[in-house]
Amino acid sequence: MKDEATLKKRYHAVQQRIAAAGVRSGRRRNDVLLTIVTKLASIDQIRQLLELGHMDFGENRVQALVQRAAQIDEFLQRHRQLSGSKVVNIPRKLRWHMVGHLQRNKVAKVLNLVRLIHSVDSLRLAEEIQTAAARYEDPVEVLIQVNTTGEKNQFGVAPAAAVHLIEQIDTMMNLRPRGLMSIARQVEDPEEARPDFERCVDLFEDIRRAGAGGEQFDILSMGMSNDFEVAIECGANIVRIGSAIFGPPAPDVAEEAD
Repeated sequence: MKDEATLKKRYHAVQQRIAAAGVRSGRRRNDVLLTIVTKLASIDQIRQLLELGHMDFGENRVQALVQRAAQIDEFLQRHRQLSGSKVVNIPRKLRWHMVGHLQRNKVAKVLNLVRLIHSVDSLRLAEEIQTAAARYEDPVEVLIQVNTTGEKNQFGVAPAAAVHLIEQIDTMMNLRPRGLMSIARQVEDPEEARPDFERCVDLFEDIRRAGAGGEQFDILSMGMSNDFEVAIECGANIVRIGSAIFGPPAPDVAEEAD
């Protein structure tokens, strides 16, 4: 019960911080979507967040996403079968986001599970998604991951190449480009990440002015546990948060997309 209370407290604290950052940037709480990254979470913790009414979750590893999606689907089915359940907030279906690097040979495993892929970082990956998505009725919604830090160990297209990639994706019948995703440099002071976010926002606005991606190109996925408030102040409308809700990672767990 103590762990459950702690999780609930952290969840509501993050929601309050998102709301406050939204106010500072002239927006409402509902203008920013919280995607909870489950890399550090147990299945029980995901269930507890579902019981709080949360429905957007992200994973950065394909194998973990497939396993968690199956376990949570089973939980939701059991819940629906229980008549007179006291828990009324649980959504009928949650929305999974693929927030980590996606290898081309694993695309087919996630397309029927995810609501949004945040990490398209090459034309070859986009083409693989286009081919695999031909079996589905609706286009796959994707974000273009942009490397705004210039760090060689970070995934993402160079800012100068983003418009061209989006224009190419625009010609693919089975993909729908919805916006940009970026990861700021890892720094102790979140303010030091502001230039990375501002660079992504400037690029996002340039792309919208150019008309690439169309009217539905409206998502900016920026900000993680250490810097999400600065990201929101800069214009993020999706934040990807894990450790601020689940607690710090174990020493042997490397941070990837949290």
